Formats: sequence, structure tokens, C-alpha cells
Amino acid sequence: MNFLTVTLTGLHERESFCCGNAQLDIYFQKQAKQDIKRKLSVCFVLPDGNKVKGYYTLSSASVIRAQLPEDLIKKLPPSYTDLPVILLGRLAVSQEYQGQGLGETILMDALSRSYQVSLQIGSMAVVVDPIDQAAIKFYEKYGFIQLPDSGKMFLPMATIAQLHG
Repeated sequence: MNFLTVTLTGLHERESFCCGNAQLDIYFQKQAKQDIKRKLSVCFVLPDGNKVKGYYTLSSASVIRAQLPEDLIKKLPPSYTDLPVILLGRLAVSQEYQGQGLGETILMDALSRSYQVSLQIGSMAVVVDPIDQAAIKFYEKYGFIQLPDSGKMFLPMATIAQLHG
């Protein structure tokens, strides 16, 4: 499987990245490399030479069974109280490249990568923790569902599998 993104390295220009959200900018500029080094997450970038058009992070996580919708809970074995998921922790597109559909491109890359991982390591969904209302609307367009009482959203791996035929 070919991906459009590559793992962040020291060759990628981080200092000038600006998506318009200070929290996402500062994370990418100052913390992403440290998180990779500590094995807390992996950061993938959509490069334009050494410039970065956008990025996302992935890590393993779990969700509490009780946070899932009732129709999904009924399908799961009762012995699982915490369920394995992949956390799409951050996703941002540089202001210079916004308005070109790259948010969707990067999201689809993240979902494809997550699906491939789920074939080797159990993961029932991709979870996001939207940073604001605009992010919630963005993820809703792609079928992410709000998890009650958590602020998080999820997309079942079965749904993502359908994207891969």
C-alpha cells in the first residue's frame, strides 16, 4: 500500500509551519519530534520538498465500553471493558495550502494507514478528539460519530474497511 505521507524527520521544515491554530502549530514546531522519540505518537507529513503541506499523528489508545453507542456495545463481548482504537491525535494543513482539499487527502491517508495497522494489531475504530466546532463538522462529513459524554468522535474500522473495498 502506498501512502501520500511520510514519517516526520529532521529534514522537514517545522519552524515555519502555520495552520492558523496556535495549539496545532506549536505542537508541530516544538513537540512532535519529542513525542516520536518517546514513542508516544508517530507524526506523518505531506511534504512539498522540505516544506510541510500538512500533518497528522497516530497512536494507540482505548475507549471505555460504556462510552460507545448501545447498538455497537451489543455486538461486543462483555469481557472487554476497554476497547482498542487508533487515536488520530492531530491533523492540520498549512495555511499556504488550505482550500485545496488537503484536509480530506490527509484524513484519507490516516484512515488507510490505520486500517492497514488494524490488520496486524487489533483496533476496532479510529478516534479523534476534535479541537473545535469546525473540526467536529469536518469529521462528521466523513461519518465520525460523537461518543456520548467524552467529546471524542469515532469511526468504526468496519466502516473504514468499506472504503478499501
